Amino acid sequence: MSTLQLVLAQINSLVGDIPGNTAHVIEVARRAHRELGADLVLFPELTLCGYPPEDLLLRPSMQRRIDAALAQLLAAELPCAVLVGYPRVVAGKVFNMAGLIDGGQLVAEYAKQKLPNYQVFDEMRYFVAGDQPCVLEFRGIPLSITVCEDIWHPEPVAQAAAAGAQLMLNINASPFHRGKAQQRLELLGNQARAGQMPIVYVNCCGGQDELVFDGGSFAVDALGKLSARAPEFTEHLLPVRVEQRDGQVTVASGEITPALGDLASVYRALVVGVRDYVNKNGFNGVVLGLSGGIDSALTLAIAVDALGSERVEALMMPFRYTSDLSRNDAADQAQRLGIRYRVVSIEPIFDAFMGALAAEFEGTSRDTTEENLQARSRGVLLMAISNKKGAMVLTTGNKSELAVGYATLYGDMVGGYNALKDVPKTLVFELARYRNSIDAVIPESVITRPPSAELAPDQVDSDSLPPYDELDRILNLYIDRDNSAEDIIARGFERATVERVVRLVDRNEYKRRQAAVGVRISERGFGRDRRYPITNGWKAGE
Repeated sequence: MSTLQLVLAQINSLVGDIPGNTAHVIEVARRAHRELGADLVLFPELTLCGYPPEDLLLRPSMQRRIDAALAQLLAAELPCAVLVGYPRVVAGKVFNMAGLIDGGQLVAEYAKQKLPNYQVFDEMRYFVAGDQPCVLEFRGIPLSITVCEDIWHPEPVAQAAAAGAQLMLNINASPFHRGKAQQRLELLGNQARAGQMPIVYVNCCGGQDELVFDGGSFAVDALGKLSARAPEFTEHLLPVRVEQRDGQVTVASGEITPALGDLASVYRALVVGVRDYVNKNGFNGVVLGLSGGIDSALTLAIAVDALGSERVEALMMPFRYTSDLSRNDAADQAQRLGIRYRVVSIEPIFDAFMGALAAEFEGTSRDTTEENLQARSRGVLLMAISNKKGAMVLTTGNKSELAVGYATLYGDMVGGYNALKDVPKTLVFELARYRNSIDAVIPESVITRPPSAELAPDQVDSDSLPPYDELDRILNLYIDRDNSAEDIIARGFERATVERVVRLVDRNEYKRRQAAVGVRISERGFGRDRRYPITNGWKAGE
């Protein structure tokens, strides 16, 4: 009987920090051997440079840095073997590579065959696809190496099985979206049964700009049954014991962390996205406008969970239309979360703007211009605090508002990051309820009151928009599923409402291009997923 102790190193790399990532690999490999008896430690896709490196791959110095990192790994006298991902130039072509290092030697390399070029992925811009399997005998066990997207297609699995593999190792940088964890588990179960071999899957974790990697590394046996699973959204070392007996390779049952539910996983993704964006970019903390409404309330809870109350500051910036309920709710939540909280009126700032513009506005009627000036007065205050204190502004608009342009450029849209950018308004309410089920940090009246921007007397969002449950269903069909206006109308929605919503979505692309980056939780977020021209003559009816 042959045995092999694998350890899946679910780690959080920093894109571009090749020396730091390499040092982390060495430290983790030594710890995995010392604490878990690892024979082989698996690291995620493109670990050495981080994922996605984007146009850093076009820098001439990238390969020199990767070569230096590989040389450091070979010279590190590691007590176990490691499988690690990196970009590699061979004969002038760049490959997404996985390399097996053992005993100070690079004993095998595999070039990723299936290069994703959809949604957030554009690997064909950078890499050339490999075309050969990598099957080798390691500690008496014939195993194959694959990289991420390879496992989503039948050919690499069939190719490895035909070459004699009895175990597949798959290294990943697979970003989160709702339902992704279950989708992966079902996929690998099917592939394991098709290839008649166990599959071991390691994924990275952490935030990188709009992407969040959820980890959840796991192993399935040859029948597709789950044998081991790591926790989600955190670094972790998952041991997986492999045995070969009578010519058959099996994976032993081990640690199986229960999967998170839908709302729990979305909330964790938002927390991780904020935490890593702030920390990896070197900000001291965050500051945000706390209006007494649900979007800023949920954003504040996320920020505190991500960074701790001592690194979060909030401003209530009231105006003549701000209700006492909003003022009281904002103060109540700030006290519950123990953050630094200030009240700074925008009345004098707004009045100064209006005075300076009096001649320009003479003879005109009051309209949304004055409403926008309120939002921009608040934006000026927040950005000034950001500049002075090195705290990043968290903007608080949700996906529904960004979709239809219900936001003010250089006003409530100012900021460096938006936790709710891909969160529809109806989901905002669900997440607020979920967070309060853990600990009631959001006042109940914030959740139950009708949403309002409070930029005019007695204003509520439904004055300008359809009810959010209806709006979000239309937006899902038009944005996430690419249905035409006529298709949506055929589903029973009123023509006038659909045509108005579609028109608002199309005409506000220019705003979304100037919006802060934010966490992606769906398969069609505003960012890398959806790239529409601002200037165009497309008609969305059909």
